[in-house]
Amino acid sequence: MAEIEIGILGGSGLYAMEALRDIEERAVSTPFGDPSDRYVIGTLHGRRVAFLARHGRGHRHLPSELNFRANIYGFKTLGVNRILSASAVGSMKVELKPLQIVLPGQFIDRTYARKSTFFGDGLAAHVSMADPICGQLAGLVEKAAQRIGQPVKRGGVYLCIEGPQFSTRGESLLYRQWGVDVIGMTNVQEAKLAREAEICYCTVALVTDYDCWHEEEEPVTADRVLACLKQNALNAQKLVAAAVAEMPAAYSCACHRALEFAILTDRAAVPAETKRRLGLLVGKYLER
Repeated sequence: MAEIEIGILGGSGLYAMEALRDIEERAVSTPFGDPSDRYVIGTLHGRRVAFLARHGRGHRHLPSELNFRANIYGFKTLGVNRILSASAVGSMKVELKPLQIVLPGQFIDRTYARKSTFFGDGLAAHVSMADPICGQLAGLVEKAAQRIGQPVKRGGVYLCIEGPQFSTRGESLLYRQWGVDVIGMTNVQEAKLAREAEICYCTVALVTDYDCWHEEEEPVTADRVLACLKQNALNAQKLVAAAVAEMPAAYSCACHRALEFAILTDRAAVPAETKRRLGLLVGKYLER
């Protein structure tokens, strides 16, 4: 059986990939607890991929309840080296209408109650997040969108809030002043942890609403979001499948060397338990 190369994270409304074939489900245990659900492993255009429903099947987990570390570590355990992350978002700009797909290049983190790093417990590492999205992977997705005739906007800023409540109107208007493009509740932790795990990461943001800043639109509500989710899920599946079909086996980006110069702790001072827990991520660097 071919190795699992590509991870797909499905957000609100995207709980499965219908095009997957030769499916098996696999429960993965991690040193950080259980992922959101079992990984659904299958073949997509001849490539072995692992799909994970971010909020669990049945949408059981709030954004703040997600075990981001277990989700990303689980992908790493399976051998995944690239992650495509579909995510429902609100639009902060008039031109980004519901059903628009955005490939943001930057994040602003407004969360405060989440675990965003694998490190600590005697091991300090600081990866670069200047460019949190893998440019090569985003480029592949953009080209795939062009090939299938799916309009996408490449670039922009994803503002990640804690939730689970949507923004107040005052907050929404403030964020507009910051010039952000979309607003969501999940992707910044994934991007940070994927970088620490040396996995390429790309957000596929699916616009469902205008948050509550738009005076000519009704404020965002769960039922209004749900109205867009079905079509967004279909669009996302089509785009992700097209991107997987065109994805080369080789890669030359710096994502897979993110920890090369990031570890500051004296190797001799790293506790044995921390070495054991993080061996999958840092073993090759601690042996030097």
